[in-house]
Amino acid sequence: MATFLNVLAALFFLSFMVSRGYCQCKTENLQITQQQTGQQVQSKPEWKVAISTGCPCDQLEVKLACDGFQTVEAIDSSVLAKSGGECLVNNGQPIFPNKDFSFTYAWDTSFPFKTLSSQVACS
Repeated sequence: MATFLNVLAALFFLSFMVSRGYCQCKTENLQITQQQTGQQVQSKPEWKVAISTGCPCDQLEVKLACDGFQTVEAIDSSVLAKSGGECLVNNGQPIFPNKDFSFTYAWDTSFPFKTLSSQVACS
């Protein structure tokens, strides 16, 4: 009987986690899109980067690969903080579902940002 109750409790817990999104979200769900804004900064086109979760959970501590990233437009370090080949997004604060986090930079071409890591937080 105790084994049956343990199995039942484990199934209940797992179904709770799935229903709350814990098993639905991964770092790979982060979506990064870019487009030109139409503005020029020091004769270079300005690019707008939008990051969205692509799942029902918040994602914190989002880090992007940004080795070689350059811009002539200042970016506040609370928005994008470069350290070596990594960039911390939004000062580690959450990127929320259904709401893009965005920033702009200016360079000759768009930079191929790639997601390195994040922490999934479902409520």
